[in-house]
Amino acid sequence: MSESTTTCKWISDKIVLIAALAAISLSIFQIWQGITADLAATIFRPIHLSWVLILVFFTLPLIKSQRSTGLYLIGRVIDFIFIAAIAWASYHIVAFDYDDISFLLDGLTTLDQISGLIILVLLLEATRRTVGLVMVFIAALFLVYAIFGNYLPGSVASKGFAIEEIIRFHIYSTNGVYGAPLAIAAGVVFIFVLFGAFLQVTGAGKFFIDASFSIAGKYRGGPAKASVIASAALGSISGSAIANTVTTGALTIPMMKKLGYKPEQAAGIEAAASTGGQIMPPVMGAGAFVMAQFTGIPYSEILLVSIAPAILYFACTLLYVHLMACKLGLQGMEITEKISVVLKNGWHFLVPLILITSLLLMSYSPILVGISGCVAILVAAMCRKHSRITVGVFFEGMKEGALLALPISVACGTAGIVVGVVGQTGIGLQFTQFLMALSGGYLWSVLGLIAIAAVILGMGLPVTAAYIVLSIMAVPSLTELGVGLLAAHMIVFWLSQTSNVTPPIALAAFAAAGIANTSPMRSAVQAFKLAQGFFIIPIMMAFSGLIWMDGQNVDFVIAIVLTIGLIVAFAGTIEGRLATKLPLLARGLLLIAGFTMLVPYLYINIAGIAIIVMVCLINYRLSRTEDETVIASI
Repeated sequence: MSESTTTCKWISDKIVLIAALAAISLSIFQIWQGITADLAATIFRPIHLSWVLILVFFTLPLIKSQRSTGLYLIGRVIDFIFIAAIAWASYHIVAFDYDDISFLLDGLTTLDQISGLIILVLLLEATRRTVGLVMVFIAALFLVYAIFGNYLPGSVASKGFAIEEIIRFHIYSTNGVYGAPLAIAAGVVFIFVLFGAFLQVTGAGKFFIDASFSIAGKYRGGPAKASVIASAALGSISGSAIANTVTTGALTIPMMKKLGYKPEQAAGIEAAASTGGQIMPPVMGAGAFVMAQFTGIPYSEILLVSIAPAILYFACTLLYVHLMACKLGLQGMEITEKISVVLKNGWHFLVPLILITSLLLMSYSPILVGISGCVAILVAAMCRKHSRITVGVFFEGMKEGALLALPISVACGTAGIVVGVVGQTGIGLQFTQFLMALSGGYLWSVLGLIAIAAVILGMGLPVTAAYIVLSIMAVPSLTELGVGLLAAHMIVFWLSQTSNVTPPIALAAFAAAGIANTSPMRSAVQAFKLAQGFFIIPIMMAFSGLIWMDGQNVDFVIAIVLTIGLIVAFAGTIEGRLATKLPLLARGLLLIAGFTMLVPYLYINIAGIAIIVMVCLINYRLSRTEDETVIASI
């Protein structure tokens, strides 16, 4: 090893140590603020974002390669200049006197403008490093529109704001960068990400995976079904599709391949199941907390109405997994550990999950619930000898939690720019009018356009950011067509998840493909098929009473039955079998019956359900006849 390489490694090791200490300190600061709430929003949010940006520049260097010592050191010097600039600008913003209203009359001072500009520019650079160029481009496009919108045609024109007005609105208020998206990321989302990190370091994640194999492993296609159950359990509290894919996929994908699933099928199953974790209560990812903030609806209510759609999604995925196993002639695992043994060793890890679910349903503060969950998982781990953790492991969890939260906070800060421009210019109303004109005022066409927009946005935006952008632009169109506010947000929230499993850029599927050692695109196609619930269920949310409301129990039950019918009809049509192979006529009948689930006439719905039940019964009888014939021939 050359002297220059040794120097680079020494510098890199020291920076890693400093970053680890900064990450742990951030977690401590977040917990303290969550408990005490001592700092006002105008102080807390700038401190949080500055801490996050500094960590980004520590952990993601401008020049990663250490082959050229000179270039690496130059890159590191630039990173440290950025860090110093962030610290100076953030201090100036935190010290800003909001009580002195002269800045509203006379405008910001030069130093104020420089500080705000530094944060805007370096936030976009941090976004480039953590999220990608697409989100930087979208945010920059909105900023350009805010500045030069007065040069556009009248139908899309805006006033055209000066740089000082842009900085004042986006930095020196809680409307832009430091607005609602960052408030959620800096508060409840950070705490639940920390909770997810503690789940991993304490071994709770492994317990959920082992329990899933004990429950489903012995059935046909067992490892795949266990993957779906484990992803639902882990995803319900981690809320990260890609992290969920990597965590459970490392164990489930090799076992699926060994059982007989094709590599791309194994990757697709894991990606579809892990993505579903983001819509599974009680946590449901960052987007659900943003929804509560945007709608003003208590998170406990959002949690309750999400249970049935989430169960239907995983039922849909399990059905496809079962049909794939039947087509391949796969059986279950020969040896699985008894569920009683798994529960005996890890039952204490269920306590934190029950605790946070109960507290959320009782409408306690989500931040305090998250902190309670962190304490509960640590106490639970320490109560059993085999799951006790050391101080080092504890601090590892604190560090990992902070590092996992970096891209979320950065993305939400940048999404705040988009939200701010929409509020400052009024482009949201113009977009709603455009969407209504393009769709002809038909709900089904609006849903189609939103789904296309969700997939396109998802190619470059994290799910939470895609939801934020789509919700402020598309929800008004849905509500104008008679969809309820919560249902409209749930539709957009679900459709925003599709980017993880939809080609050509399906991040969860690509992560699973890396584990399965197969083609990312073939894996994405399989994931897209298995995750059809992300399209079917939002449609039913729009056209039926699938979002439960008080006094609508009958409509809710009917909606569940129709959704199950639609899922079974489409699955049988696509896979070409249920209990046994379906003839072409039966597949055609199922397809027609499936579409009748969307017709707003109960008699037609009943006729469609009758056709689906009839096809299923005949198919089941044929399968029994085939089995009897095989037995007789033996």
